[in-house]
Amino acid sequence: MDVVLVVNAGSSSVKFQIFDVAPGTEPQRLVKGQFEGIGTRPRLRAEANGGTQLIDKSYSPDQVADVAAAMAAASDWLQETQTFKLTAVGHRVVHGGPDYDRPVVADVEVLARLERYCPLAPLHQPNNLAPIRSLLKHRPDLLQVACFDTAFHRGHSAVADYYALPESYHREGVRRYGFHGLSYEYVAGRLRTVAPEIASGGRVIVAHLGSGASMCALAGGKSIESTMGFTALDGLPMGTRSGQIDPGVLLYFMTEKAMAPAAIENLLYQESGLKGLSGISNDMRELEASNSPGATLAIDYFVHRIALNAGMLAAALGGLDAFVFTAGIGENSSAIRARVAAKLSWLGVIADPAANTASKLLISTPESRVGLYIVPTDEELMIARHTLSFMRT
Repeated sequence: MDVVLVVNAGSSSVKFQIFDVAPGTEPQRLVKGQFEGIGTRPRLRAEANGGTQLIDKSYSPDQVADVAAAMAAASDWLQETQTFKLTAVGHRVVHGGPDYDRPVVADVEVLARLERYCPLAPLHQPNNLAPIRSLLKHRPDLLQVACFDTAFHRGHSAVADYYALPESYHREGVRRYGFHGLSYEYVAGRLRTVAPEIASGGRVIVAHLGSGASMCALAGGKSIESTMGFTALDGLPMGTRSGQIDPGVLLYFMTEKAMAPAAIENLLYQESGLKGLSGISNDMRELEASNSPGATLAIDYFVHRIALNAGMLAAALGGLDAFVFTAGIGENSSAIRARVAAKLSWLGVIADPAANTASKLLISTPESRVGLYIVPTDEELMIARHTLSFMRT
């Protein structure tokens, strides 16, 4: 059986999925797994598509010290226990920079170009590239495809793409890229099935609300504006990332607090967002279960910023026909959805409490001027599709 491996590598975890890619069919998910706690408490877990557990194994830190070692261990397990024929690997790569507006075969030259964007996505890019580098070394014959979170947004108009800086900086690549593009691409495609009248010509805001969070304005299924920009720090507050912040604050940190760039980077990426505001956790589930003032502030701030950015994106669209929730918080927190909907009542949004509690596809009432939807995202399937397109050319 020919299969595609999809890899989404983070700083301390590697998520992977195996898809059957039989000729003439949609990729079918066979295995879903994750290597977590890399370097501290490594643990490999995987299950079959029906939910049957295939492995739950812990390792010592020295056995799985980094992403490359995790990939090697996962590969060994797959080869020992599964009868697949691995034909290609698709990778999520957060930043494609100005060079890549679509998926690309990942070779040594492409890898070198993508390494230049590691400072723009320090939480993701180095780890996204580590499995590519390892496979190029150990399996140079294997087709690898890099799929970018920035690619879906590359059709933005100049006014959405530029910063108000001298043109020379834009030519260097200092521009507003936008992220979570694989998620938005998948949701845009799903809308063509579940709400075709909205997808074809509707004005849609998609809110990807998870540990990383952003929002995207879709017109005719195409991205026209995003809350994220040059890096994945902009826009909404996230689990540990600050979201939008006055650049003057960063100048203050440097000049008045004598903070080094590395310290500022750590603050903005690791110690801010919901974690920084609450002083408790970056996990929305823990915050919703807490009665602490910090947790209340963090949730209030999160909802407030979603509403503010929704107004901005609605202005970019010239109105609003639908609002879509997706990703971990968007798909699972009925309380956040209800509060966001209430904040958007000025746009004619009316949520159906029962439908929202039950996490239905459509959670707005018939009287609502704006359709409210929950559309679970599937970035891995999107990567599998892109990878398959290279196999069939």
